[in-house]
Amino acid sequence: MTQPHTGADLRAVIDVAQQATEPHRLDTGAVYAVHTSSGDVRTIDLTGDQYRDRPARKAGTATVRDARSFLDYYTKHYDDASEVYADVTKLSVTAVLDAHEGADGGPRWGRHRLVLALRHTPAWTAWTEKNSKLLGQEEFAEFIEDHLPEIVDPPAANMLEIAQSIQATTKTSFKSGTRLDTGQRQLVYEETGNASAGKRGQLTIPETFAIGLTPFEGAAAYRLNARLRYRIADGTLRIGYKLDRPEDTIATAFADVTASLLATQERPSAVDSILNGTPA
Repeated sequence: MTQPHTGADLRAVIDVAQQATEPHRLDTGAVYAVHTSSGDVRTIDLTGDQYRDRPARKAGTATVRDARSFLDYYTKHYDDASEVYADVTKLSVTAVLDAHEGADGGPRWGRHRLVLALRHTPAWTAWTEKNSKLLGQEEFAEFIEDHLPEIVDPPAANMLEIAQSIQATTKTSFKSGTRLDTGQRQLVYEETGNASAGKRGQLTIPETFAIGLTPFEGAAAYRLNARLRYRIADGTLRIGYKLDRPEDTIATAFADVTASLLATQERPSAVDSILNGTPA
């Protein structure tokens, strides 16, 4: 009498049959569904870039630091649908090189991007970090000496002499300061020795001076006016400066950078228009 087949027997037959099946070549660029021995369905995705000779589309974000580099990269990869956004609060310009096309084209991935991330120069950072801060005489004098190349008015030689004069009076006791008709400040000091009053003197410094700073790497330089500030407390002089609206200089410099990206007769392939904001 023939014994009935059990579930284990049937599974063994199925496994043997599957093992005996010859392998088949799967073409890349497609998704396949395969039934496993357990009865499940497994998908095999061969559409990824790892199965191609080259990626299916451009993707990634490139970051550059100056307008010239932005234009070089943009000109190489842009098309008629590419979009450019400028954000002054972030000091950045972003190009979406594969932006959505118009009504006749439709959506695209928007994953190939170019960012111009402007970076402050060391000189700009140094001057703005000490802006509106009162420093000791020696520290202020050393700062002026270290940054003479950025001072445009009065001449650097005059500012060096002023810095050295300030440094030379660090051992004196300051009494008062007055504004002269020439627009300069005259500080009265008294040299002391052995706890007794000694020689009196005067220190004349300009009320304002001008510096030339490049706000961003690879950008132009701009003139900023600065007003000297000082305070005398218990005979000690503390001195500093206040820049006149440096934020306006930043805004102007950023506008000039973005304007330099726009197409001209000499650069017809450059950016056609710039949107104010950030891309989605």
